[in-house]
Parts: sequence; C-alpha cells; structure tokens
Amino acid sequence: MHTVKHWFSHSLAAQALVLFVLGLGLAAVWRRDGHPALWAVQSLVYTAVVIGVVAYQRRRTSRATGARPDTLVDLGRRIRHREVPEDPEERAVISRLVEDQLGKLERGSRWLPYWLGFMGLTAVGMLVLGVTTGSPALPVVFGVGVIVFSCWLVWIRKRAIERYQHMRSALRERG
Repeated sequence: MHTVKHWFSHSLAAQALVLFVLGLGLAAVWRRDGHPALWAVQSLVYTAVVIGVVAYQRRRTSRATGARPDTLVDLGRRIRHREVPEDPEERAVISRLVEDQLGKLERGSRWLPYWLGFMGLTAVGMLVLGVTTGSPALPVVFGVGVIVFSCWLVWIRKRAIERYQHMRSALRERG
C-alpha cells in the first residue's frame, strides 16, 4: 500500500488516470443517455484542466521555495508529520515553503467570508427551489452536502494553518 500511495502522491500521471476514471464514471451516471465517446471527451477535458492547474501550482511553489517540484510532496509530508530537518539547507527550503503557504492562506482568508456566504446562499437557494417545485429530496441532499463541504474546507484550512505555524515556530527554535 505504501508504494501505491507514494506513486500516487508523486506522479501527476497517476493522479490524471484516477481523475479520468472518476470523471468517466460520473459522466456515465449523470448522462446515461449520452454517447460513451462524449463521456470520455468530457472526462479528458476536465482531467486536463485539473492536472494543468495542479502542475502550474507545483511549478509556482517550486519557484518560490527553490525546491524541485517532485520534492515538494516530501516536504509537505514532513510538515504534516512535524519533522524538522537537520540539514540547514533543507530547513531553509522548508522555511520558504511554510512562509509561502501561510501567505497564500492569509491572502485567501480575506475572501473566506464571501465564499462561505455564497455557498450558504447556494444551499438555501436549492432548498427554496426544491420546496417550490414540490420535490425537496434532492435539493435537501444538495444543501446538506454544500454545508458539509464548506465545514470540511474550513476545518482543513484551520489544520493547515496550525501545521504551518507549528513548523514555523519549530524552525525558529532550531535556527
């Protein structure tokens, strides 16, 4: 299992393969009467867009920290496991990564209330549409899903900030 997890976290091709298969399955479920070639094309386009965004973010973070894109995954694992490197060069790279990621999270916090408000309005709007059309089951599930997703994102963001702040303080203690 460790090798599959390692391969998946380090390889954009593995991530693209999983995204393509998931997209193909979801297209088959949602568009049952469509042609399978259309499912494949849609899944391919969605996969290309997502992998393009991920590759761009890795390259941008790599330039900001001075680390190779393939080592960013290992540095992220070290931050999650609270492992402070002994090598001064690695500490400098991980320090730049921590500062870069904290900066992104702090810049994003300014838009968080608006995003959460939009998601809440979307959930309420779906509930209202469901009640007015007479079939509230699917809108209720969608509304609850939106609320759960928003809470999950806030929780993940909070955990990431705590991890980065812990690593920042641990690096300052050793530096």
